[in-house]
Amino acid sequence: MSRRRGGLVLAFALALLAICLVTNPASAQLFGERPPPIPPGLVPDVPAGGAISLAPPSGAGSAPNLPTPLTQPPVAAVTPPVGSPLTAVPPPPASQGVLALTARFGTDLPVINSGLVWRVYSDRPDASGAFKLIREDHGATPNIVVPPGSYVVHVALGLVSAVRPVTLKAETVREAFVLPAGGLRIEGRVGTSRIPQNQISFGIYKGSQFEATERAPLVSNVAAGDVVLVPEGTYYIISNYGDANSVVRSDIRVQAGKLTDVTITHRAAVITLKLVGDKGGEALANTAWSVITPGGDVVKESIGAFPRVVLSEGEYRAIAKNEGKVFERGFNVVNGVDGEIEVLAR
Repeated sequence: MSRRRGGLVLAFALALLAICLVTNPASAQLFGERPPPIPPGLVPDVPAGGAISLAPPSGAGSAPNLPTPLTQPPVAAVTPPVGSPLTAVPPPPASQGVLALTARFGTDLPVINSGLVWRVYSDRPDASGAFKLIREDHGATPNIVVPPGSYVVHVALGLVSAVRPVTLKAETVREAFVLPAGGLRIEGRVGTSRIPQNQISFGIYKGSQFEATERAPLVSNVAAGDVVLVPEGTYYIISNYGDANSVVRSDIRVQAGKLTDVTITHRAAVITLKLVGDKGGEALANTAWSVITPGGDVVKESIGAFPRVVLSEGEYRAIAKNEGKVFERGFNVVNGVDGEIEVLAR
């Protein structure tokens, strides 16, 4: 009987994975090992900030001060449970059973009281091979009334999930799940100045940047200040400030039941380019720009009268093409010193 049940659960898990691949291609990459794009060149990483507890400050009934997860409804939209998860469950109607469900960050950690998505499926696939969804609930400690029988219960919190077969009779069955999830919130800075949210993005990868294997990102294009809920473990972050060469990689550790704040520091500046007839003059329109390194590598190309580009500190040359003529100038970028580079059309 245990082998048969194990086979059904495995079939369910495979079917659920297939659904994810069809409905949400980005989520399908979450725990895969497919090769990612080759990361940019190594830039010194920055240590992560401290972790703060996601657990309620005084008992399981208290709601944690947790910002909105990327992959879940806003925490404020989820009604916190009233009382303890072990509160007596009313007797079910005749010929019905009750699934009393709870989840914890760990065996000895507090009950999770927001952000959960519960789904109860039939334990057997239908003629099409799909497992029928019987019930869905977004409560923290739901009591789900269903007819007696065998089911598969799935629970998710952010990118962390668990699945379990359950057999129910005309009574109450209590099931407690463990979801070792931790929160990750990231921001970027140049010196002591915070980088605006719309100018920086983060990719989160499983494991360490120093491991030889290549991986697809667990989550791409994470905005500064957003909270991502991930399984506890080691991750590395690729931080992109602007769209040129200001890239930093950092290893971090996420703990179950904790919110880890990470501050990544870039050494860069915002540079505005202008092609002018005379020093301090008006910028010439329809100018094609290339910014190159001393070795001749192209860092950024653009077209416009005065394009802005974020560059890592260092030496560069600006090349401007206008009306068939080419002009250029060398310049230095100093960390945190935004500036304007004029190229004379002479």
